[in-house]
Amino acid sequence: MEQLLQLFIFIPLAGFIASLFLKPTRERLISGVAYTSVAIQLSGIVLFITYWLLIGSPVLNLKHFVFFKEDNIEIYLDFYFDKTTAVFSLLGALVTFLVLIFSKYYLHRDSGFKRFFNTVLLFFFAFNITIFAGNFETLFLGWEVLGITSFLLIAFYRDRYLPVKNALKTISLYRLGDICLILAIWTSHHIWHENITFFKLDNSQLVASHISDHYQSVIFLLSMIVIAATIKSAQFPFSSWLPRAMEGPTTSSAVFYGSLAVHLGVFLLLRTFNYWESVLPIKIAIIAIGILTAVVATMIARVQSTVKTQIAYASVAQIGLMFIEVALGWHVLVLFHLSGNALLRTYQLLVSPSVLGYMIHEQIFKFVPKPIKSSGSFASKISNTIYLHSIKEWNMDTCLKKLLWDPFKFIGKSLQFISNKVGLVLFGIIFITGLLLFYMDDLIPKPIDEYLHITFAFLGMILILLSFVEKKSPLKAWVFIILSQLYVVLSVALLNDEYQFVEILLYVCGLGVAALLGILVLKRLHRLEHDLSLQDFYGHIYHHPKLSIWFLIACLAFVGLPFTPSFIGLDLMYSHIDHEEYVLVTFVTISFLVLELAVLRIYARVFLGPHVKQTHAVSFRST
Repeated sequence: MEQLLQLFIFIPLAGFIASLFLKPTRERLISGVAYTSVAIQLSGIVLFITYWLLIGSPVLNLKHFVFFKEDNIEIYLDFYFDKTTAVFSLLGALVTFLVLIFSKYYLHRDSGFKRFFNTVLLFFFAFNITIFAGNFETLFLGWEVLGITSFLLIAFYRDRYLPVKNALKTISLYRLGDICLILAIWTSHHIWHENITFFKLDNSQLVASHISDHYQSVIFLLSMIVIAATIKSAQFPFSSWLPRAMEGPTTSSAVFYGSLAVHLGVFLLLRTFNYWESVLPIKIAIIAIGILTAVVATMIARVQSTVKTQIAYASVAQIGLMFIEVALGWHVLVLFHLSGNALLRTYQLLVSPSVLGYMIHEQIFKFVPKPIKSSGSFASKISNTIYLHSIKEWNMDTCLKKLLWDPFKFIGKSLQFISNKVGLVLFGIIFITGLLLFYMDDLIPKPIDEYLHITFAFLGMILILLSFVEKKSPLKAWVFIILSQLYVVLSVALLNDEYQFVEILLYVCGLGVAALLGILVLKRLHRLEHDLSLQDFYGHIYHHPKLSIWFLIACLAFVGLPFTPSFIGLDLMYSHIDHEEYVLVTFVTISFLVLELAVLRIYARVFLGPHVKQTHAVSFRST
């Protein structure tokens, strides 16, 4: 029976691949392929769960495909099925099927009709990988693709300024969650010395003895999981990205941020519950996050003026309660609560345009203003203060920008004096010197050897920060990104003699193809348009759609698109960083945190947004 689990991954993948070859004008065929593939998935899930319940609902685990194997590490796909997977898979197929049928009519004759259905099918494929995942690596595959599809759907109206800007904001926080998950995988490799599966984590005695032997490392690992879950489910203080993500089509908001993707933080906590149920500090932290989010999000939702923002924060408040329920062990209640909230928010978002139409009609003909009440009491002042803070969403967006991203921008801008041709040549010479030192490792004095890898990791981080703040030349920013990743690979190679050439090649060959493709696209675009910079959004996708697609592929391959050599190489590289190398892992992690933001920033500013030429109509800033 375990062999059937892989079918629930391949059905949506087959639908996605088939939809790519259809002409954009064939709307009926495009939508038909989409909701037929999801309907087959839904029917299969119903039959599978029915039979699974009849045979006693055993926990299923399938080791499917090995990507890479050596003495110290094995990277493989693993599929897992239990009651949590059953609920999420049934809910996901049902909601996606209903939303796709609605979208067929809602997006009729929209220029992005095919693009929308392609992206939703890719999202559904990633969602199924995530919920059927049997280990952290498989879960991370789906987790990454979910972030990519989220960026594409938020920026669906790519001729407008705010959707593109908010897509970058959302992916920046998603990337932080991705990095936390990478660090959790890194820590798990070092303390388990294997690719641990969720099936093994069900062994409470094994987990308890493991926690007692590695308590501090386990606390760090679980903290990373909690932060990743908090970001994915838009819990406080990361709640502000959810209403910004509503800039996409209403139907994508329903399936992404109303029902499925936003609940994956709860799924992650449920999946790892056996790991942290006996760790009191983690339970207290989850309960505190849930309580704080429920209170703050409820206050915000009650005073917002837009219907999508109200629904977003109302959903966030309910998910905060789910965090509390998970921590208290009420998992059956959580699954019922989650299903009800997902279906309700989907319905609210889909009918919100009609409801707004009725309300505007009523307001025009029957509006009566409420009497103004003024009171100078202390309670009234407190109420007004909370009201103003809630209107401003407690300044979460501003605080996150100042605390998370402004320090990186400040460092990058402070070092821009080395971002000239002389600086590029100097960085190239230093890299070649590092390669020579790598091959002459035995001749390096021990005091120098101890700090050499940290030096190169630090330089790699500086290079990616320079790319992050570059505003003049997209090509220069792209070159900085290439150099930064070469420096990071070299730093890990200098640290660990066991980092084999094959493993280095896996990562570098993925980067090399993407780097060359990006350079060719930017040079070609520069010859066609002459004036290229990163000062603003230029919208070149309208005149150069093929170049846009190729550059997007290069960007995704650069950040470790799942199923590419660079993705496997990234996992291998982290596994070769010793668990006591805190400084090195900090520099490498910052480099990978900023990497995705830097490459997608180039893509968004060059290809998306209102077109720079005056011959194109200027659209509204927002939806």
